[in-house]
Amino acid sequence: MTAPEHREQPPSRPGAEALDASLLHLLGRLQLVEARVRRTVAWRRADDPNPDDGFRGLYISADQVERVLAGGHPSAPADADAAALLARVEADADVAEGRGVDLRLRRLAASFGLDELDVELLLVALAPDLDPRFERLYGYLHDDVSRRRASIGLALELCGVPAVVALARRRLSAGGVLVDRRLVAVEDEERPFLTRSLRVADRVTAHLLGDDTPDPTVAALTWRAAPTGTITQRVEGLVRALVDGVRLVHLREHPGADAVALGAAAFAESGRPVLTVDLERLRAEDDPEEVASLVGREAGLLGAGVVAGPVEALVVRGLPAVRAFSELTGSVVLTGTRPWDPAWSSRVPLLGEVPPLDHHRRAELWRASLSDHLAAGLDPLAATGRFRLTPWQVERAATSARLQAQAAGRAVGADDLRAGARAQNAAGLERLARRIEPAVSLDDLVLPPDVLEQLGELLIRARQRERVLDDWRLGGGASRRRGLCALFAGPSGTGKTMAAEVLAGELGFDLYAIDLATVVDKYIGETEKNLDRIFAESERVNGVLLFDEADALFGKRSEVSDAHDRYANVEVAYLLQRMELFDGIAILATNLRSNLDEAFTRRLDVVVEFPEPEEEHRHALWDRSLGPHVPRAEDLDLGFLARAFRLSGGNIRNIVVAAAHAAADEDRAVAMADLIRATHREYRKLGRLTVPAEFGTYFDVLMPPG
Repeated sequence: MTAPEHREQPPSRPGAEALDASLLHLLGRLQLVEARVRRTVAWRRADDPNPDDGFRGLYISADQVERVLAGGHPSAPADADAAALLARVEADADVAEGRGVDLRLRRLAASFGLDELDVELLLVALAPDLDPRFERLYGYLHDDVSRRRASIGLALELCGVPAVVALARRRLSAGGVLVDRRLVAVEDEERPFLTRSLRVADRVTAHLLGDDTPDPTVAALTWRAAPTGTITQRVEGLVRALVDGVRLVHLREHPGADAVALGAAAFAESGRPVLTVDLERLRAEDDPEEVASLVGREAGLLGAGVVAGPVEALVVRGLPAVRAFSELTGSVVLTGTRPWDPAWSSRVPLLGEVPPLDHHRRAELWRASLSDHLAAGLDPLAATGRFRLTPWQVERAATSARLQAQAAGRAVGADDLRAGARAQNAAGLERLARRIEPAVSLDDLVLPPDVLEQLGELLIRARQRERVLDDWRLGGGASRRRGLCALFAGPSGTGKTMAAEVLAGELGFDLYAIDLATVVDKYIGETEKNLDRIFAESERVNGVLLFDEADALFGKRSEVSDAHDRYANVEVAYLLQRMELFDGIAILATNLRSNLDEAFTRRLDVVVEFPEPEEEHRHALWDRSLGPHVPRAEDLDLGFLARAFRLSGGNIRNIVVAAAHAAADEDRAVAMADLIRATHREYRKLGRLTVPAEFGTYFDVLMPPG
């Protein structure tokens, strides 16, 4: 291989005078690498008996073997001008920093704790990525045209460090900052140590050149936290801790709290940028330890603190995944709903609790986010007071409400606010429950006055929970219960599910009906895990949980006669404990109240009995079921139907639907005969006898013709 033409002066770089000081400093340091490379090349050529051999690097001659056996190559002589060049470059850098200029190479060295040798090794490895001439120069020095990046041995030689010095070799081994922090990658591990190639990570090169586009893996996990102004919790203590050098903080957040925003605010107040990492975005194929190292490198490049959560997403990946993040170099704030486990890190963290925003502060955030877009006289607190949202969710919900109102050409109204708030619900619960968007109201319920009064009281409790428990402090330290739990008991078809839907609709929530098929599992312990997932996900949404056929889950505990009884009792005991800690709204619906365990009674805030409808209510149910759009024949006698047949609302609904299909098939109005025949079939479904005394004069309709 022929050596490149020797040039005494560094090559001219077009437009260098226009480059910023940071890049000029980097290029100045690169001149020092070039000077050392030139000196080493010159020495190699002077000591080479055949420097113009066109096949150099493709074979090893006998003369070369003899020279190696005779003692090898001594180190290149020190460049007398190198110290002067370095002093001149660093003096210019001192002047630039004195003017407040950010020199990225110096900042990187300070952030990662690099000493001068680390910086020089980094620059030697970086050179081919900034100037392609170094590829040919390195190939010549390696005596191998295919070796276009610096090897470990060449890098140490150019830095004037003997290859036999263990501490120098360690700089480019596992345990060294350059390798551990992923600034430099050592390739060709199958080669001997000194001939392994060095490559600077593309992200590091881009950063030194002024590009702050994050690594794609990190970019996929990061997001912008809520601005500092939306944080209500006091951050002074956390700021002091970060300024004092606390390296690990764990913030445990309660439903409706935003620990990530609090951590971001603390870093901002301490004068540092922040890298917020959403750990739930980790893919199944991602290696958490590798991702953590990339996050740590990105934080080091930016001089940023790391806020990562929820930690639960790492816990399911195993202890090494949690430790990879908790033991990152620099300041780390981990967030999550679980209490701190000492096994998560060898460090001792600063622990903190993050309570949710109170409803008054959330109303202020709504107003601030919507400014003059709100309809005149609209109180955001009245419309959204039941929704426990984080500051970030309020911001997004306000944007959603504004977009809906804008599309309709109106100011933001209460319905827009509630729709925007519901849009922030996590989708995790929909994998475990059936989501029902309420389509009925209190006016659609046909129930006795005392039952309606009880439902009204339940609504009041749901609407005023935060005022009573927080403002009036009736949810103080002696009580752990903040949730609202109601029991709807009564025969099938009496309106329990519909009443739950009405309750959710009046609150502006969605109803989530728990599917027992996704909960009950034949394997021991799996049912409890499924229930835990349901309760955990429900605390992330603003909704009403409905446990239909609740006696299947909340049944009475019995004396233990075999293993089945024991584990059935364990499930009920777990439910008792979990309901005590539940922070949302849950409705248990059952046809058999007597089958529920008595221990649940104390945990019930409201018990509503749904009776079989009396005649006046049945008449209203027949009329409501037919509705205003179904064509009615003149012979309809709803009074007779209400008097004669003691049926629930659900049964009446089934009869009307069946009769409507029969009439539609013949393209006519619904007649009395259609309802009588449908009632007869409903009786057969229920196992009742059809007797002439009950059907009266309409019994003949059921007789076959002729």
